Amino acid sequence: MSEPLASMSAVDVVVVTGMSGSGRSTAIHALEDAGYYCIDNLPSALVAQFVALCADARVGKPKVGLGMDVRDATYVETWPSLRKALEKAGHTVTVVYLDSTDDVLVRRYSETRRVHPLGAGRDLPDAIGAERTLLAPMELAADLVLDTSAMTVHDLKKRLHRLVEGSAAYVGPSVTLKSFGFKFGVLGDADMILDVRFLPNPHFVDTLRPRSGRDKAVADFVLQRDVTRDFLDRVMNLLEFVLPLYAEEARAYLTIAFGCTGGRHRSVTLAEEVGRRLRQHGVSVTIRHRDIDREAA
Repeated sequence: MSEPLASMSAVDVVVVTGMSGSGRSTAIHALEDAGYYCIDNLPSALVAQFVALCADARVGKPKVGLGMDVRDATYVETWPSLRKALEKAGHTVTVVYLDSTDDVLVRRYSETRRVHPLGAGRDLPDAIGAERTLLAPMELAADLVLDTSAMTVHDLKKRLHRLVEGSAAYVGPSVTLKSFGFKFGVLGDADMILDVRFLPNPHFVDTLRPRSGRDKAVADFVLQRDVTRDFLDRVMNLLEFVLPLYAEEARAYLTIAFGCTGGRHRSVTLAEEVGRRLRQHGVSVTIRHRDIDREAA
């Protein structure tokens, strides 16, 4: 046991708890987007072992999010001692308690038609009241109490991101850049499609036709044009404007597609160049070329 303990490191633990129907699943997803390794409804008896495993340098999970609720009947009673043990081991623990008014919780359950965890033998208002009484100690001990009654999903995600940004900075959505050919069909999963068929086409240059937009000669043909430079500057200005706004909306992913006729030359070059520029600004970028290997019709 001495060898694993020697490689232990501190873990940032965020526990999301509170009233059922107040948004715990949304909060867990927000933590995942912020880089936390999350488990919902882990039995409290396993929490210390799980955090110790994540603290092992060989596992490398320095940020952990835990969703805990009354489905684990013992967690309210055991939580004070469990938190002390985690903090004594050097871990940072933050408890976020989510709440909503009773009428909002009733409405949400009516809309989703889910069964309340304490609903057996009770009608819904009574189950909500019983849960509120049971969780009162958790609310009093929480580091942050959020009333989600009037919050949208985006509001809650933004609030969670602000909470954890000191230990896990949220830098905005990961960007996927895709190229495609319009003659093979428009991409269906793109959030933004940019048609670049107005740019000079390497297809009509015999020496460039068999090459792709990744080839330097093709890229130079496309990029060394005033119209391309102007277009790229405008695209980057657009992205510099919208990416922070997407981040404020807690958007985790953004897919931007560039389309040309065959998806082999211009769209490929533009996706590669925009990706290169975004990476210079620290943006996480993935590039995919759907039609680069298709033969010309």
